[in-house]
Amino acid sequence: MKHQLAALLGALTLGATCLTAAGPASATALSWQPCAQPGGPDAQQCADLSVPVDHRNPHGARLTLRVSRLVGDGPAARRGTLLVVPGGPGGSGVESLAHNGPKLREALHGAYDLVSFDPRGTGASTAAGCGLSAADRDVMNLRDWPGPGGDIRDSVARSRRIADACARNGGAVVRGYSTANEVRDIELLRQALGTAKLSMYGVSYGTYVTAVYAQEHPGRTDRVVLDSTDDPDPARVGRAWTANTAAAADERFPDFARWAADPARDRDGLRLARHAADVRPQVLALADRLDRTPRATTTAHRPFTGNVLRQAVQQALFSDVNFPWLARLVKSVEDPRTTPALPAGYTTPMPDRDASVFTATLCNDVRWPRDVRGYARAVAADRVRHPLTAGQPANITPCAFWHTAPADEPVRITSHGPSDILMLQNLRDPATPYFGALRMRAALGDRARLVTVDRGGHGSYLANGNACGDRAVTEFLLTGHRPAADTRCPA
Repeated sequence: MKHQLAALLGALTLGATCLTAAGPASATALSWQPCAQPGGPDAQQCADLSVPVDHRNPHGARLTLRVSRLVGDGPAARRGTLLVVPGGPGGSGVESLAHNGPKLREALHGAYDLVSFDPRGTGASTAAGCGLSAADRDVMNLRDWPGPGGDIRDSVARSRRIADACARNGGAVVRGYSTANEVRDIELLRQALGTAKLSMYGVSYGTYVTAVYAQEHPGRTDRVVLDSTDDPDPARVGRAWTANTAAAADERFPDFARWAADPARDRDGLRLARHAADVRPQVLALADRLDRTPRATTTAHRPFTGNVLRQAVQQALFSDVNFPWLARLVKSVEDPRTTPALPAGYTTPMPDRDASVFTATLCNDVRWPRDVRGYARAVAADRVRHPLTAGQPANITPCAFWHTAPADEPVRITSHGPSDILMLQNLRDPATPYFGALRMRAALGDRARLVTVDRGGHGSYLANGNACGDRAVTEFLLTGHRPAADTRCPA
């Protein structure tokens, strides 16, 4: 679910990972120290939480999670703790709190101590890598795009190579990257915080972690917000999240097309077409030309291919603020007089630890099909139905060759539990599409209310300027009041 892998995704191998032996699983109090992050508030504090590598062996090897907080600066009678659960898999909660904590604290009038954490494998928490080659950590390879015409032979070889490397080099830490262990870690964090109940705010993949925690520990939740949610189907989990992005791109792209065809774009030279209906064929035709004849770029030996353009489109659809960047990119690639530059993050490989935690979490959460020919058929069909994504969401991944079965069966989200959940969802989300959120809403039953925001992009609360959606979340977190029924906020 944070599918912009350059943002998700210092590599550490298992040999360099700091593990300690023995010790009880029960959490101890946290020792907070100042840890202001670049560009973040001076008041940010951090602490380390010790958790078992394997919760089934609580007296065995351990690792540490970096935890961070912004103490509420409101009146003495505060609500307690709001745990901000990061997206990903692979997102850093410490970094997120530095960037988003101040506006969240302001919106909530300092009523909560805001707490977040770096899940195992991320940020300043203990991590292990798979020892992947630089080529296999390339953003265009790890988010594996089929070759021109839908050829997946390179993808199959790469997926097998990555799975083998993780089995050979990752060890127990990589095997422990999973939603189930993140939920267990959160319960130890709750104990260490000394609070009987947590209020929780999960975004993107963090909504799934939050929903699983609320399912497993219903008596430990206070007020729960799920912002930008996907399908919780326990038979598929991450497979569904990836597959759903094909239709999600189709639902979101018209927002960009209308923007790019607006006569107002003439002022900046960014108008791509006279009519919105012409923008999609223009982009698809350009991608097809680049498939046949890639263009040289300002980076030696790194051509601008059709898949680079498709990946850039996916990245831009996350927020309207990216639309000017995408329009300039399209114009640059179309102009034979220019040498286009690759987008930022496309020229250097991801750190091994980031690539490893992203891949391993998806593979450790659920069993994936292993039939290579089945993936080839799925890619061929998906390319026809959803040419914007050209079969990538249906393509094979390292999970098809993963060496170990999931240690835990995925949790089924149900309507059994307290009615303390508020969902907020953009109507045209390119990463966690609305139809996936409706499946989570149906699973939760009367436990939840859904506020639908008539906007595009990924992430809603305090992210897209919709006062109606923001007000619903703020009021719920401050007063506990939810809409009596599901409701919709206009654009």
